[in-house]
Amino acid sequence: MDVKRSTPSYLYWLFCQFELITCSYLMEPWEKLLFYSFNLAMAGLLLYTAYVCVAFHLSSAFQLLWSFLGNPRENALSVVK
Repeated sequence: MDVKRSTPSYLYWLFCQFELITCSYLMEPWEKLLFYSFNLAMAGLLLYTAYVCVAFHLSSAFQLLWSFLGNPRENALSVVK
């Protein structure tokens, strides 16, 4: 199996499947541009939000785990007193 030859045809097949599922093959070029731009923007926002939220939740989980292990982090108020 030739990977160089099969990869572009597989990606083209996936794109055709996407157009069939979303019925975007019926749209005019300017409608396709708006539709794909909106979809890419939403996917980008979703990935960014997932990245930020996952990082925040992992940080909180590690702080909680750290406190359970007996190594509580000092907060700013205990340092001032």
